Amino acid sequence: MALLQRPTRPSSAAPAGPRKLPGLALAAAGVAVAWCVHLLLPAVPMLTAAVVLGIVVAHLPFARPLVRGAARPGLTFAGKRLMRVGIVLLGLKLSLDDVLGIGWATVVMVLVVVAATFFGTWWLGRKMGLPGDQPLLIATGYSICGASAIGAVAEATDSDERDTATSVALVTLCGTLAIAVLPLLHGPLGLSDPEFGRWVGASVHDVGQVVATAQTAGPGALGEAVLVKLMRVALLAPLVAAVALSVRKRRRQTSVDTGQKRPPIVPLFVVGFLAMVALRSTGLLPTGALDLAQHAQELLLAAALFGLGSAVHLPSLTRTGGRVAGLGLCAWVVVAGVSYGGVLLTTG
Repeated sequence: MALLQRPTRPSSAAPAGPRKLPGLALAAAGVAVAWCVHLLLPAVPMLTAAVVLGIVVAHLPFARPLVRGAARPGLTFAGKRLMRVGIVLLGLKLSLDDVLGIGWATVVMVLVVVAATFFGTWWLGRKMGLPGDQPLLIATGYSICGASAIGAVAEATDSDERDTATSVALVTLCGTLAIAVLPLLHGPLGLSDPEFGRWVGASVHDVGQVVATAQTAGPGALGEAVLVKLMRVALLAPLVAAVALSVRKRRRQTSVDTGQKRPPIVPLFVVGFLAMVALRSTGLLPTGALDLAQHAQELLLAAALFGLGSAVHLPSLTRTGGRVAGLGLCAWVVVAGVSYGGVLLTTG
């Protein structure tokens, strides 16, 4: 299945660095446009805009040859390497004080939501016959933190770029729909503002999407949403380590037979993520440094998501589009339903 437009093979004589420049320049332009979109439409997170723009550019007739050819190495580099750096900086959003201050009842609720969403989505995706690592990647995106989590697990498993791009597109689409749908359910579900914030933090995928959704109910809801969401982000490292360990065990015999290098138990970028959490927990970093790191993290992830979006080939999605959409809808119902029950149990 050709979800990814096949790139032309670059000349082996060209140095690796210069070959990436056209794609990186295109990704930078995409980030700039995504930032402008966010300024004009604050309800649209910059990361969401970056994914959508990547998909759009890949299907423009005049841009398609560039995306398939000269820009492909740089766009792939952005989708992989820049994603790693962005995930490392994501650790600066979280401190141990945040986790401890959230309360044990909420911690247990988040663990249950993540486990139910991850294993339920993974199992259902395999039953539906989705190809490659798509069930695993979609499950990760729904349960942890959207595209960032998908990128982290894709690196640990060395997943095909086509599977990664498709999973990112689905999770981004559903997270964007949540911005419009969840506020409409605030009143009918009988949630107070803080309860609504906790529900959003436990059920919406990307951090930016959480902020965009929760702010509709005021600062109280927004604060609760961010705390719960950061607790989910904290589970990124153990999940990636567990997935990498599973892949390592599965490939052990293959590595012996073929000499293929096995993946590390804990990928280096996950170690970096944990190091940033520890650094943030010391309280030594000034506010200015944290703000600068946050802006850098958003720009890097936006460039990575633009690169991944450019790898999506919409006409080919018709082959599995129904199954992918069905899995996305089911996973959305699971994470929203389980988190809603968890919020009621922990605040009642």
